[in-house]
Amino acid sequence: MAHHRSALKRIRQAEKRRLQNRYYKKTARAAVKNLRDLKDKAEALSFLPKVISMIDRLAKRGNIHRNKAANLKSGLTKHVNTLA
Repeated sequence: MAHHRSALKRIRQAEKRRLQNRYYKKTARAAVKNLRDLKDKAEALSFLPKVISMIDRLAKRGNIHRNKAANLKSGLTKHVNTLA
C-alpha cells in the first residue's frame, strides 16, 4: 500500500484514466463495427469521418499505435469505397 500522498493521488488518477481510456477504446471499436455493417454507401460516407476522428484521437492519446490507426483508416476507407 502506498504511504505518500502523491502516490495515493497517482493511484486515483491512474484508475480514472484507465476507465476513460477503456470507454473511448470500446466506443471506437463499436463504431468501426457499425461502419463495417453498413450497406448503404451514402450513410457509410457520412459516418466515415466520425469514425476516422475517433481513431485519430485514440492514436494521439496513445491508446492505439499510430500504424494500427493508419491501417484501420485505410481498411475502412477501402470498404466504404467498394460499397455499391
